[in-house]
Amino acid sequence: QVQLVESGGGLVQAGGSLRLSCAASGRTSSTYHMGWFRRAPGNEREFVAAISWSGGSTAYGDSVKDRFTISRDNAKNTIYLQMNSLKPEDTAVYYCAAGRYGATSRPNEYTDWGQGTQVTVSS
Repeated sequence: QVQLVESGGGLVQAGGSLRLSCAASGRTSSTYHMGWFRRAPGNEREFVAAISWSGGSTAYGDSVKDRFTISRDNAKNTIYLQMNSLKPEDTAVYYCAAGRYGATSRPNEYTDWGQGTQVTVSS
C-alpha cells in the first residue's frame, strides 16, 4: 500500500500557473505508476495525466494536453503536475493515484488514492 498526500492547490486567475505535488510513502512507492485525476462539482472523475514508474512514459487527457506536464522525482518519492494557461474549467479537486498496471487513464487500475487538493481558477 502507498500513502499519498497532495499539495500545491489554491486560487489562481485564468492564464496563470500552479504546480501540484504528490508525496508518496511506502517501501516500494518509487516502483508504482502514478496518475492525476480531477473531479469538478457535478462532474464525473476525469483523467488528467499519468506517468510510468521510470518516468519514461506519460499520457495526458485531451483537455489538458499541451498545457499540463507530469513529472516525478523518485529520489524524493514525489510526482508533480505543472499546470500552465489555466482556465476556469480546470477548477476541480485534483487527486493523485498509484497503481501497478501502467501509466493508464483508467481509474480502476489505480489502487491507492490521495485525499485531493482544491484548484480554483477565477475568470
